[in-house]
Amino acid sequence: MAKPLTKTQLVAALAEEMGTDKKSASAALDAITGIITKEVSGGGAVTLPGVGKIYCRERPERMVRNPATGEQIKKDADKVVKMTIAKALKDSVNS
Repeated sequence: MAKPLTKTQLVAALAEEMGTDKKSASAALDAITGIITKEVSGGGAVTLPGVGKIYCRERPERMVRNPATGEQIKKDADKVVKMTIAKALKDSVNS
């Protein structure tokens, strides 16, 4: 399995693809990340065309087991961030 891109590598690739400098590409990436974070934390969803949909889902209160002791404890309701991968991306990976 290949190593994931670091932020520095992603910024460099984005700058090359956009034909701009790394500072502008970094600002664009930070802006996109900020918009996604604000929207999803507010209960909304963001669709990245060709990549997928990022959204927040609420999990109900439930019983969980402590693996160290085997003790059952009640875990409060919480929220979790999910991502559904776009069919176009799945198809390009599997072809």
